[in-house]
Amino acid sequence: MIRVLLADDQSLVRAGFRALLDAQPDIEVAGEAADGEEALRRVRELRPDVVLMDIRMPQLDGLAATRRITADAGLAEVRVVMLTTFELDEYVFEAIRAGASGFLVKDTEPDELLRAVRAVVAGDALLSPGATRRLIAEFAARSKQPATPDALARLTEREREVMALVGIGLSNEEIARRLVVSPLTAKTHVSRAMVKLGARDRAQLVVLAYESGLVRPGWLG
Repeated sequence: MIRVLLADDQSLVRAGFRALLDAQPDIEVAGEAADGEEALRRVRELRPDVVLMDIRMPQLDGLAATRRITADAGLAEVRVVMLTTFELDEYVFEAIRAGASGFLVKDTEPDELLRAVRAVVAGDALLSPGATRRLIAEFAARSKQPATPDALARLTEREREVMALVGIGLSNEEIARRLVVSPLTAKTHVSRAMVKLGARDRAQLVVLAYESGLVRPGWLG
């Protein structure tokens, strides 16, 4: 079972998400929280697989709560998905930098929410290609001039190539077609790059691709 914690200060939002998630045979809502402080306590207590975290909450906002979760080595397996009212919320980019695995708008379609929860647990691309590319384009526009870190020296030439394709928003299947390899081989290269660079997940790999200069604004296709 995929265990989910709902963190949102609106009880109606939590109730709606709970009804949808609990109706799935492979997902259960492990708990709820109405503010960031409560979310932190519940995460430490319940160790859910996924936290659906509202950005704006009282006591402690979702961004600060996410930073604390992703900084805690004991919670390394917990994945945080930010919930926002607007797709290009300014805080979404800070959340991705802080270690969130992605974001969803609150009025997302039910099927997309379910796919997102399952995808983030599997370590696959969380967002639809269109949403990912919009996120990347906006992130790139906000990024400072990149400087290549020594960490990229740990990657093989093929791993760098794959990381660059992840950076422009391609899924494992699209990478496989581009490089004429199997999807499993593409996924293996992505996983190895994440391990070598210490990236929690694919979203952080995208950030590193831009911050390292491996991918630059204007490369989106």
